[in-house]
Amino acid sequence: MTTLQSVPALGTHPASGSLPSRAETREQLSKATYDLLVIGGGILGISTAWHAAQSGLRVALVDAGDFAGATSSASSKLLHGGLRYLQTGAVKLVAENHFERRAVSRQVAPHLANPLTFYLPVYKGGPHGAAKLGAGVFAYSALSAFGDGVGHVISPAKAQRDVPELRTDNLKAVAVYGDDQMNDARMALMTVRAAVEAGATVLNHAAVTGLRFTRGRVTGADLEDRTDGTEFGVNARLVLNATGPWVDHLRKLEDPDAAPSIRLSKGAHLVLKRTRPWKAALATPIDKYRITFALPWEDMLLLGTTDEEYEGDPADVSVTEKDTAQILDEAAFSVRDQQLSRDLITYSFAGLRVLPGGPGDTSKAKRETVVTEGRGGMLSVAGGKWTTFRHIGRTVMTKLAALPGHPLGEDMEPVSRLPRKLPLPGIANPNAVAHRLLVDGGTPGPRMSADTARHLATHYGSLSFDIARLANENPDLAKRVHPDAPEIWAQVAYARDHEWAETADDVLRRRTTLTIRGLATDEVRAGVESVLGERRS
Repeated sequence: MTTLQSVPALGTHPASGSLPSRAETREQLSKATYDLLVIGGGILGISTAWHAAQSGLRVALVDAGDFAGATSSASSKLLHGGLRYLQTGAVKLVAENHFERRAVSRQVAPHLANPLTFYLPVYKGGPHGAAKLGAGVFAYSALSAFGDGVGHVISPAKAQRDVPELRTDNLKAVAVYGDDQMNDARMALMTVRAAVEAGATVLNHAAVTGLRFTRGRVTGADLEDRTDGTEFGVNARLVLNATGPWVDHLRKLEDPDAAPSIRLSKGAHLVLKRTRPWKAALATPIDKYRITFALPWEDMLLLGTTDEEYEGDPADVSVTEKDTAQILDEAAFSVRDQQLSRDLITYSFAGLRVLPGGPGDTSKAKRETVVTEGRGGMLSVAGGKWTTFRHIGRTVMTKLAALPGHPLGEDMEPVSRLPRKLPLPGIANPNAVAHRLLVDGGTPGPRMSADTARHLATHYGSLSFDIARLANENPDLAKRVHPDAPEIWAQVAYARDHEWAETADDVLRRRTTLTIRGLATDEVRAGVESVLGERRS
């Protein structure tokens, strides 16, 4: 076990080039008048801030919690075209999703996304036949211009060699297609960094306590820094409400009579230790519309998801015993029992999909982005898919430019002139980064292990070398945070000084994989708090 004695002593001086202090950021936010204030640091707000800053606007971004602290770090970790949308005839949507997926995984963030082969098992008595699914995966790959190969059908024996825990009883055939996966929290954080490099000012753990009005129009917000209780405010020519599940809560501050605009659907997931390596993921049809996933992810297995209407406080969303039983029962359609033991569960999480208001089954509702303007001129944006986060940012910017009575359109670079595939920070070939870390990463300190090198390369890209440098300068930082995880203490210091980490959960849940691995022990948490406290001392 990791002991507190192994926690490195870093000194009280942040690394060079580190972020401004919270007090400095608050002062900057308070003194300036921004063109655009984005409230909400999920991927929707982050992407909009990134694109707005690229457009030449003076942008501020705040969030009551951590960046990607709610829905945006509780996804199925997929960049995908949406195979199930073919069932509803949404061919154009699938093609657009594929375009965005390929752009992100190939040009924008190849260091943060990786291709994943999916096996879609066809069982006797299942909701779809082999011929239909075979045709479906072929059409799906065609809409991706066959960039991930040609969708086809393979034998159960071949599939079981790649997925050893695949249930073969009554298995008739297996359809094959390709998509991509990611670590959603890491992708969001790199997008925050891109927004800052483009000129945005950002602050997490800053809660809106009220909106500011000038002659009836929303022109800013009053905030409270949740780390120390400091109150401050931000003035802006335009305010964008991108608070996800809380979007209607903020709309009520603008207009107490505002009618609900969204409804929420809960998606729960389980993370399990893998009993054996998997070379592919399983996408198993549950009924005509729903698919349950079993995804090899971060050396573990990710199961889910659920899809049911949620009407409670968004802050209280959690995985219930009913959710756990449903996920395991649905996974058992295609996964053998020994892989589904509850003893293997390391973590569970739930997020809330934001869907357009209206009746009907949430699993059949469109995952579309809705942009509305309130009585006080505040724009509210909600919904959409992780895969299309860049497209959503451009869509919001186009909306801003077209707003009557708003002068922002005169000051911004037209969206059509923005780089179409601007890469995120750290872009590099992760294989090349991992190789260089193994060759050079231990000079002059201890040699870096292969799993740590690979982990850094696929979570930071070329920025891994900054972390390796910290480890080389202080050998204590080269030590693992926990012996059963690839993370090293240098990542904690880096999260503190360069990635806006304020709390232990910021580090353990979103900047590393320690929580999802079930390794955020009391000792580890205390060690992380100690490192974070050295900046605040």
